[in-house]
Amino acid sequence: MLRHGFKLLAVLIPISLAVALAAAPPNFSGNWKANIAKSDFGPMPAPTSASSKIDHKEPSLKVFATQVGEQGESTFEMNLSTDGAETTNQIGPLAFKCKAKWDGAALLVESKAATDSGDLTLNDKWTLSEDGKTLTVTRIVSGPQGEMTIKVVQEKQ
Repeated sequence: MLRHGFKLLAVLIPISLAVALAAAPPNFSGNWKANIAKSDFGPMPAPTSASSKIDHKEPSLKVFATQVGEQGESTFEMNLSTDGAETTNQIGPLAFKCKAKWDGAALLVESKAATDSGDLTLNDKWTLSEDGKTLTVTRIVSGPQGEMTIKVVQEKQ
């Protein structure tokens, strides 16, 4: 009887590990560069270049981003907590209240800021390709001037 118990245990341990690894959220850490040609900036002018460094140690996720475009270079830092805890991030003149949570393998981030003309909401969906080399962020921007969708495809460097 004890022998059958060990056999069963020998089968269940690898299955349990496989299930646990499959359920683990992806890790977004790395240096990323936007593929401008594969991205869709909607009605917004596309940047000349965009890159980010992400440091992801669950549940902490830190983003250091740089973008170059018609209006010059801009940089920002964003801190998120993937456990749903609210964080505040100053991006330009706006203070965004952010909440991030997992939806399967996708990270959903809701960011809200008050502007002079009304509230601005950014709903992001972060997905990582199976090979871990492509990070896609789809953003729905809602504000006083309506709604638009932006998709940024980033490649790991």
